[in-house]
Amino acid sequence: MRIQLAQRSEADELLGRSPLALLVGMLLDQQIPMEWAFTGPYTISQRLGHDLTAAEIASYDPDAFAALLAEKPAVHRYPKSMAARVQQFAAYLVEHYDGRPELIWADVNDGHELLKRLMALPGYGKQKAQIFLALLGKQLGVQPSGWQEAAGLYGEEGSHRSVADVVDADSLARVREAKQEAKRAAKAR
Repeated sequence: MRIQLAQRSEADELLGRSPLALLVGMLLDQQIPMEWAFTGPYTISQRLGHDLTAAEIASYDPDAFAALLAEKPAVHRYPKSMAARVQQFAAYLVEHYDGRPELIWADVNDGHELLKRLMALPGYGKQKAQIFLALLGKQLGVQPSGWQEAAGLYGEEGSHRSVADVVDADSLARVREAKQEAKRAAKAR
């Protein structure tokens, strides 16, 4: 299946071939539209002149990396703080996975172990980890036993709760509609 989270072919192509880009896009996916977040890794790679590597991001001068993300158009609404988060995330990958993010899910025994590994990533709380686990299972075929249960509601087949369910413009609209409905329900309580 082809990734279509950024809704821009060149950005989605990078997300589909680079686990690091996909993880960074998920990390950036807060307080900005999903498409903007998942275009971020492509924008960063364009500014660097090549695909992202965890080692390069982790060792980049923090001020220069923040400036890179702040360059117009900015990669995120909060480029300085998100630059620091991306660098912290990359440093963790270098330290724990030799800079190879695909090792996070390469040898897991089950979905709960994968969820635990994702939750250990800087910037990934339980909800973000569950959404990414659902994305791995639904769109990339990473399906260790118990992955749907570990992903919680995001693992449900046919749901439209998160980026894990976005495969085209129509499903993006359905996810947005479901999120708006959830917000309305929360306000009504």
